[in-house]
Formats: sequence, structure tokens, C-alpha cells
Amino acid sequence: MLLGTTHIDDTFAEAFRMRYARVIVTAHDEHWALAAAREATGYGSSIIACDAEAGIERELSREESPDGRPGLALLFFGFSNDALAAALLKRIGQCVMTCPSTAVYDGLPNADDRAPLGKSLRFFGDGFQKSKQLGGQRYWRIPVMDGEFMCVEDIGLDKGVAGGNIVIQADQHGTVLDAVRRAVDALAPLPDIITPFPGGAARSGSKVGSRYKALRASTADAFCPTLRGRVESQLHPGVNHACEIVIDGTNEAVVGAAMATAIRAAAGPDILAISAGNYGGKLGKFQYRLHEVLSL
Repeated sequence: MLLGTTHIDDTFAEAFRMRYARVIVTAHDEHWALAAAREATGYGSSIIACDAEAGIERELSREESPDGRPGLALLFFGFSNDALAAALLKRIGQCVMTCPSTAVYDGLPNADDRAPLGKSLRFFGDGFQKSKQLGGQRYWRIPVMDGEFMCVEDIGLDKGVAGGNIVIQADQHGTVLDAVRRAVDALAPLPDIITPFPGGAARSGSKVGSRYKALRASTADAFCPTLRGRVESQLHPGVNHACEIVIDGTNEAVVGAAMATAIRAAAGPDILAISAGNYGGKLGKFQYRLHEVLSL
């Protein structure tokens, strides 16, 4: 398949089931809301080594904000409810409660599965914390140096999908980077997804396993241009640089639609090919065939 002059490989991205939470952070102004959001979602690129995959989903309008202040929706993904709950407690406690003027609300109030948040963080108040009910939900008011940190008692958890991806290939390094930015910019307005790697890009795509027993994952050698001739390469002729975009989403459909958006935005005259990373269908239950997602 060709998209303009860009070859779209007949392959699939392999994604897998994860649990996710949507955390709403509000603050006095956009500066502090963004400061808390960036800190809380930092070191959240890959579950291979991070406690959660995390990113900013979108900015909230004043009408959407639970308290009318500037706010952001954050998405966090983990392999299990327990693992995700532990990551949320640390990230909110260390990165949001510490940030001036912030408050935390639940973005999945109707989810059946729950993880404690303010219920645990309240003990930082050393006995001076107070609870209050708002709209049928319990919150904790924890005394801090600029007033009170208000945090929802527990947070909803639901089923999500992680690991949707595309691999962009070109001759020139700058060409690949420009294409990644086009794709990530096109994805930015979409709800229900995040691109958890730095700037949305992962240059160190991985495969499962390693010749070193201690490692769960290692470099995706099939997409490394310096290894062409030493391994079975999946790079197209003339390709000297490649980069991956990984997409996590709240459900199967939004990940596929986001992949299609990214492919269309990235394709161009100097992009030789767009492919995807998979593990032969052995890792994840979701297989996103590039030709099929483009036909939806």
C-alpha cells in the first residue's frame, strides 16, 4: 500500500491489555496545573522499567473542570490494579500534593474498580486532615503550607490498551524527526490516548527478551540501521533512520483510530516507509494491521 509516495508495510502493531486511571488535576492557573501534570507523568514511558506508563491526555475547559479552575486530564497505565494503585499513590503524593494550589479529582467516577488515593494520602495531615462530601464523593482536605490540598478519596480504574505503534523510516534524520512531530501534533487534540515517550517518540524501540538473562527487553535490532547485514532487517532500502511512536488508549478502537491519524500525518514525500513493531502475535491480544486501520 502507498500513501502518496510512502510505502505502508503490510504488518501489524501488537498491543496488550492494561489497566488505566484518569486523574484530573486543577490549580490556581495554567502554570501550576502544567507543572504538576508534567512532574506526575514523568518517567512514565514504558512499563518495562517504569511503575506506570503516563502522559497528559488533554487540557480541560473551565466548564469541564470540577472546580472551575485550570485543569488537565492525566492517563496512567499499569499491568494490574494493585501495581497501578501503588504508582498513583506515589506519583500524586510526591508530584501533585507538593505542587502549590493543586487539587485532585477522579476522571472515572463510575468505574467499579477503585484504588485508594486521598484515603491514604490523608495521613500526611498528621491528624489535622478533614473529610468532606461533594456530589456523593468523599474528599480529603490535607493541611499544607499554602492552605489545603484537596484530594478525592479513591480513584477509578478501568481496562485500557497499550502498545499501539508505528515505525517511521526515512533517509535523513531530520526528516524522521519532522514526521514524528507532525504525527504527535495530529494526535494531541484526540481524547482518550497518550503518547508516553519523550515528545511522543521512542528511538530505542524494543523486542522481547535478550541474550542477557537479566533483561526482559532489548533493542529492536530489526529496525536498527547500523545492524543492517548482521540481522534480518525490517528497514526499507535507502533507510538510514527510524523512530517509533507508541500509543496507549482507553479502549481498542481509539488506539486504532489514533494509529491511522499518526500514519496519515507522518507520511510524506521524504518518508520512505511506515511499519510497526510486533512480536509475532505472542505478546498482546490486540493486533492492529496498518492497512486495516487506514481503511476504517
